[in-house]
Amino acid sequence: MELVHSGKVRDVYADGDDLILVASDRVSVYDVVLPTPIPGKGAILTQLSLWWFDRLADVVPNHVISEDVPAEWAGRAIRCRRLEMFPVEFIARGYLAGLGLKEYEKQGTVSGVPLPPGLVEASRLPEPVFTPTTKATTGHDEFITFDDVVREIGAETAERLRDLTLEVYRRGADLARERGVIIADTKLEFGRAPDGTIVLADEVLTPDSSRFWPADAWEPGRAQHSLDKQFVRDWSSSVAGWDRTPPGPPIPDDVVAATQARYTEVYERITGSPWRP
Repeated sequence: MELVHSGKVRDVYADGDDLILVASDRVSVYDVVLPTPIPGKGAILTQLSLWWFDRLADVVPNHVISEDVPAEWAGRAIRCRRLEMFPVEFIARGYLAGLGLKEYEKQGTVSGVPLPPGLVEASRLPEPVFTPTTKATTGHDEFITFDDVVREIGAETAERLRDLTLEVYRRGADLARERGVIIADTKLEFGRAPDGTIVLADEVLTPDSSRFWPADAWEPGRAQHSLDKQFVRDWSSSVAGWDRTPPGPPIPDDVVAATQARYTEVYERITGSPWRP
């Protein structure tokens, strides 16, 4: 098979007309891949994505063909359809956090969407909002407005993708909340199949692409206990002398173990099944 792309976390191989999407144990923060892997992370991302793809199939088609992959990637890879990917990161937010919080504090909006006054960190928004970003190949993704998306891919397609992003988020957030997990926000990727169908791709509602908080500990006005990559991001921000450029700092053993525990916990809470590597 031919390696056609190696990303921060995933490697993509061509196998005839199909693609094999392999989730590694690499972890990136601030667009820098850290030198220490999180053992088992790629398998959790893959298996949780497959669980969600199955439950969202009536909302939008997905790129999954099967789990028929080479034995050395079993559990952490999926066989996928080839798609023409849209050049946008599609983000839905139901709570105020991260870069969305920073923009709101400056100008009362997120990606040009006005929000009510008086919100604080981790506030629940009146309705989920669509806050797309660029899909940067180098550097950092940047917030863009819905009008920017329209100019990039056309009004009809932009409206359809906005609606799908919000519906996937709502469906996932409702199901997760029933199981004691808040999905504060999530990032999705979509592509177009040769017949023109819009298809959900990459990963979906995982700890790498979403903010997960325990519902019973949610308290607006402060940082929340994270069950996602934010834990590693927060640790890296405390490392003296690191300026968020390569090379990243090695992750201590206790942070690796705590990250594994969080990823495992959110998998088990959402799926209702014990994690079996």
